[in-house]
Amino acid sequence: MPVAAGIGLRAPHVARVLAERPRIAWLETHSENLFATGGPFRDAMDGIRPDYPLSLHGVGLSLGSADALDTAHLRRLREVVDRYQPELVSEHLCWGALGGRHSNDLLPLPFTEEALQLVVSRIEQVQDALGRQILVENISTYLRFEGSDYTEWDFVAESVQRSGCGLLCDVNNIYVNSINHGFDPQVYLRAMPRAAVQEIHLAGFTRKDNLPVPLLIDSHSRRVDAAVWKLYAEAIDLFGPVPTLIEWDQDIPKLEVLLDEAAHAGEVLDARRALAA
Repeated sequence: MPVAAGIGLRAPHVARVLAERPRIAWLETHSENLFATGGPFRDAMDGIRPDYPLSLHGVGLSLGSADALDTAHLRRLREVVDRYQPELVSEHLCWGALGGRHSNDLLPLPFTEEALQLVVSRIEQVQDALGRQILVENISTYLRFEGSDYTEWDFVAESVQRSGCGLLCDVNNIYVNSINHGFDPQVYLRAMPRAAVQEIHLAGFTRKDNLPVPLLIDSHSRRVDAAVWKLYAEAIDLFGPVPTLIEWDQDIPKLEVLLDEAAHAGEVLDARRALAA
C-alpha cells in the first residue's frame, strides 16, 4: 500500500472514479459491498481495481461475539479477497451479532481476559481462513463495562500482539473516546505497538450539545476536526508515515472535498518525511 492518503470509495463517487480515473493514492471499500455475485458495484470495482491500490474494510465479522464465526460470511470474504487481491484487509475489534440477531452498529467489548482470549482466537481463525494477515481497528464507544482487566489501549495492544495481526489505528476514534470516557489520547497512542500500525483512519465527528457530560459521535459526516488533525500529526511522529484513509459515510460531499482532506493528510506525511531526511 502506498504510504500516502487515500479515500473511502462510496456510491456517489463510483461512476466518476470509473469514468475519469482521478488521481487518488488508494481506495478503501467495505468488504461486504462486494459479497454479491454480480451487480453494478462489483462490475465497477472490476474496472477500478486495476488502476488503484485497494484496502478491504469489513464491518460484519463480529470478531468479539460469543457466537462462533459465521462461516458463510468468512467464505464470502475469502472469495472477495481472492478475486481482488487487496493490499490490506481489515476488520473491527468489536462484536455486532448474537444468536442470529444483528446490530446496526459496532458494539464495544468488555476489556477482560476472557474477551481478549476470545478475540485473539477469532483473529487467528480469520487469518488462517484467508491465508494472510488482517488488521483490526479500534472502535468508537459510548459506554464502558464494569470489571475490566485492561484499559482500552492495553486491550487493543494485547489483541494485536497475541494474534500476530496488524493494527488499523483510527485516530478519530481515539479522540472521540478520550472525550467520551475522559482519558489522555496521547497515552493511548503511545501504548500502540508501533511496528503493527499499517493503516490510519481519519474522519469527522458530531458534537452533541446541551448534555450534562461531553459526548462526541463518530458520524463520519464532516471534515476532520482540528483536534484530530493535531492528534494525527502526533501519531505520525510516533509511528512514522503510514497509509492514511479519509472516511466519509454520511452527508457525503463532492469528491473534491474528500481529495482536499486527503491532501491535508498528505501534507502531514510529507512534513514527517522531510523531518526524517
